Amino acid sequence: MKPTQPWWRFGHVWLVISGPAVVVVAGFVTLYLAIKNPDPVQQEYYGRAPAEEEAVSPQAIAPAELARNHAQTGIPAQVLNPKK
Repeated sequence: MKPTQPWWRFGHVWLVISGPAVVVVAGFVTLYLAIKNPDPVQQEYYGRAPAEEEAVSPQAIAPAELARNHAQTGIPAQVLNPKK
């Protein structure tokens, strides 16, 4: 009869132990990075959106609107200003 080996001699035991150990180490690294490099506090949280500041003319977005509206119908979109 073969003598039994201690638990640390089996490879699958270290496979089971190494997963949680790596996660714990990664957690401490994440904690260190969060403490060492904190995000700056935003003073103007409720600012205006960039889309509100820039008004887009209806002629500029007409091709996109036509393509979007006719994408599912199968009808080709009309060209507003064909180049000659």
